[in-house]
Amino acid sequence: MTEPSTSAEILRPAWPSAGLVLLAPGGVSPGDGARLAGALGLRPLALAPDQQGDPDGALAWLGAAAPGWLLPLGLDPGAELAQPGCWSEALGAWRQPVLLQLPAAEAGSGLARAYTALLTAAGVPLVGLLQLGGPWLPEQRRVDGLPWLGWLPAEAPLGGSPDEEAREALRLHLLARWQLSSARAAEPAHPTP
Repeated sequence: MTEPSTSAEILRPAWPSAGLVLLAPGGVSPGDGARLAGALGLRPLALAPDQQGDPDGALAWLGAAAPGWLLPLGLDPGAELAQPGCWSEALGAWRQPVLLQLPAAEAGSGLARAYTALLTAAGVPLVGLLQLGGPWLPEQRRVDGLPWLGWLPAEAPLGGSPDEEAREALRLHLLARWQLSSARAAEPAHPTP
């Protein structure tokens, strides 16, 4: 039996699945992945170079990892690999939840729509889109009709980390979308009559 928690402990809900893969057009830098993992309270993971070319092997490895991780993918999810296929196809086949990160300069461009369509077509559980850097224009992002979660500043402010309230709001918004995405992924593709 476990000990009851004390009132001084902060209880946070468990993540709905083992972890998330962070995607971006052209790939994600390890630094961006580590910053986002820290802001969300997830453990950053990294793939060895040979694992990046083998999405099925990498996803099997991730399935054995302890829950609560974020993996920044250093490759473009739509790029053709040496073996037939691409990461977006493997992510869809494994039903692996992902986040899509875009720089502020690209947030209003066709890239957000194109990558969302790519992931949707491959059956990838897209938890949402995240803007890296500012300015954050929530009214314009709502008009996009895309599942934007919010934004993170490109750089931490001098003398500290990004605003704690903004990080916690992003974390809670992510958790809600992640739970919804996980519930949808668990539903059968073709309901029985």
